[in-house]
Formats: sequence, structure tokens, C-alpha cells
Amino acid sequence: MRSGAGLVTIGIPKGLNNALIAIKPKEVMTLPLSQTRQGNLSSIAYKAIKNFLEHIDILVIGPGLGQERATQYLIRKLISETDKPLIIDADGLNALAGNINFLLKRKEKARPVIVTPHVAEMARLLEISIKIVQKKRKKIATSFARDFALTVVLKGRNTIVTNSRGKTYVNRTGNPGMATAGSGDVLSGMIAAFLGQGLDAFNAAKYAVYLHGLAGDLAAKEKTQLSLVASDIIDKIPEAIKQNLKSESQ
Repeated sequence: MRSGAGLVTIGIPKGLNNALIAIKPKEVMTLPLSQTRQGNLSSIAYKAIKNFLEHIDILVIGPGLGQERATQYLIRKLISETDKPLIIDADGLNALAGNINFLLKRKEKARPVIVTPHVAEMARLLEISIKIVQKKRKKIATSFARDFALTVVLKGRNTIVTNSRGKTYVNRTGNPGMATAGSGDVLSGMIAAFLGQGLDAFNAAKYAVYLHGLAGDLAAKEKTQLSLVASDIIDKIPEAIKQNLKSESQ
């Protein structure tokens, strides 16, 4: 929401709804959904999610969902069948490991897809070693984007953003302190916000990656890299946007 999303709704297992309402920001809404015995999203939740998707612009899928079998089935079904612009992160990517062809089903859809793996997640998707991905980050990211007709954000030092046409951006903002829990979730939300405001997939991802890193740099100056947490990055998003707008106007 700090990146300009007008409305944000979190789809969660219904057993968590009351607890989340008590602690979540007032601006964020919740969508209670069917859950498994273990308390994760159930495949039965698909119908309710499908109906809700008629009223939204962008779907972010993955952060915090878990890796239970029923949940992973739900994730793959949503990825292959929804025609909404889609950002796939975290457990959304884990659900595709060994099932990567579900992305090919999206090739017929007109809406954009953005995947946001870190190096280890990309290695799992391609069933290769982390060392190989690390050694050939740019080549692997561009090949993946081309083969699956989507935009890739390969996270890490000098995050790479690339699309199916070979357009590529290497980011220079950010710092090691941002390798902390929740930082990637913040980035996914920023990408969704910019995509929802009309930017194409590549530019939404590029702009989000740059500002995410800049916000992290601003936060590190105040908190130090050692003490940086994801909420510190969120707090600095407005300042990062303001700084970027100022530099563009000069």
C-alpha cells in the first residue's frame, strides 16, 4: 500500500482470520478461506478465490502459504487457470518445483506473469545446482523468461530483471542487510502495486526492484545493516519514491 495499491486483501486460512484482524494494518482487508486440518489453505478454497478474482486486478501468490500437498495443488491450479496478472513468489515457486510445466499453460493467457525467485529457488525450479545458477545468473534468467514467456526477477546481489523479449535490467541498489525474512514479500507487494497502476510487467518489476533496494539502503543508514528487518524497508518506501521523483525532475 505504501507503493500505491488502492486496496489490498490477504487470502488466509479462516482459522487465522480473527487473530490477523487484531494485528493487521487497518487499511488491509482479509478473505477467510477453507483450510486443511494442518491449518493451511485447502484446495476447496479454489472456488471462493476464483469468485473473488473477478473483483481484483493483480494476484500475488506464494508468500506464507506453506508446502502442504493440498495447498500446493491449489497454487498450481490458480497459476494455470487464472487470467489475472500474476506475481509468483516463495511457496508459489516451491509448488512449481517438479511441476514447472504449469507455467507453460499460462503461455496462452494474455495477462503478464512475473516470477521472483532467489538463486536457491531458481535452482529448484530448473533442477540444477545453486552453484550453476550463481555462475550463470543472467543467462539462466533470460533463458527462463524466454522459455516460459514471462518476466523474471532473479533476486540477490545485483538483482536481474528480464523479460521474454530479452530486455534486461541489473539493479545496483540494496545491501546485504536486506537478506532478512519478509524482504522478498515486500518486493512482491511493490511489484503488484506498480503493475496495478498501469506499468507493464518489465517496468513494474524494474521500478519495484530499484525502489525496494533504495528503501533498504535508506533504512540501513538509520538502523544499520545488521539490525535491518522487512518493516524497516516498508517504512522507507515513501522516502525512496520521493527521492526518485526528485532525481527524475532534475
